[in-house]
Amino acid sequence: MRKVIIQVLKFLGFLIIGIILLWLAFRNVELDSLIAGLKEANYSWLFLSIFFGFLAYISRARRWVILINPLGYTPSLRNTFYALMTGYLANLALPRVGELTRCVALGKKEKMPVDQLFGTVVVERTIDFISLMLILIVLIVLRGDQINEFLKQSIFDPLQQKVFSLLDFTWIIWTVIVALAVVMLYLLIIYRKKLRKVRFFLKVFDTAKGVINGLKTITGLKRKWEFIFHTVFMWFCYTLMTWVVVFAIEPTSHLTLGDSVFLLVIGGLAMSAPVQSGLGAFHYIVSRGLAFVEKVKIEDGLIYAFLTHESQLLFVILVGTISFFIIFGKHHKEKSS
Repeated sequence: MRKVIIQVLKFLGFLIIGIILLWLAFRNVELDSLIAGLKEANYSWLFLSIFFGFLAYISRARRWVILINPLGYTPSLRNTFYALMTGYLANLALPRVGELTRCVALGKKEKMPVDQLFGTVVVERTIDFISLMLILIVLIVLRGDQINEFLKQSIFDPLQQKVFSLLDFTWIIWTVIVALAVVMLYLLIIYRKKLRKVRFFLKVFDTAKGVINGLKTITGLKRKWEFIFHTVFMWFCYTLMTWVVVFAIEPTSHLTLGDSVFLLVIGGLAMSAPVQSGLGAFHYIVSRGLAFVEKVKIEDGLIYAFLTHESQLLFVILVGTISFFIIFGKHHKEKSS
């Protein structure tokens, strides 16, 4: 009961943050203008965007299979895709809980250890972050000072101020926490054999070992070039997914494929915010980015952000729900029989 209450409080907390961000994004916008823009939008472009998103998810699932293979397991692409989409669905409840959920889903379906699967997800997300940063660096070099200034004012400076203010006022507490962590780690290493007799620590050690084994998979990849191909192809599909939506409304129809890379980067940074599926954060940052860099009105930027975010959200809800029942429904029947 206590765990349920904690999860509910977490859900409500993140949801409140998302609602506040939505309010900040839409607070100075004329509602009538926004509704009129949504009515005039050409929604056929959204289906093409969803198609490119679907290709990206398939490619991501295949890339995950390649990461899992060195562990000695060969999950099917179909089940891996279902587990992936189940994880995306779980992210609508709590940010990042989907990473563990998809490991649990695939582990149960394919009879694989969840801790090792989680290690492969850590590798996957690390590579995604590096890829996004590389795209960001190339974007700043090619697009110049205007994008750099927007990223600095809207993302990096506020984040830096929060970090510095936190360290400025609580550096003593952080020093104590780091020192305690070092001491605890030292004691865990020295007394690990005795601690393994305790069930809790045994579980911790086994989980850590599984994660480390998962991290080692990157060195044992037999299909490195296929892995690289799917990484590039996946980001290319994400770019196309982002770009085709600009043609849905006239004020953004002039944007090029290069412009959509900028939207991809700031949208990716927004989706990493601690709210369900970037709720509010995506709308705020993308609309302001379009206004700052591309001189698109805030109202039109919000229409674009709304069409992009909500179309993908509906796709994840639909396919994620189907995937959830396929993964856990069939597993439950097999178990009961």
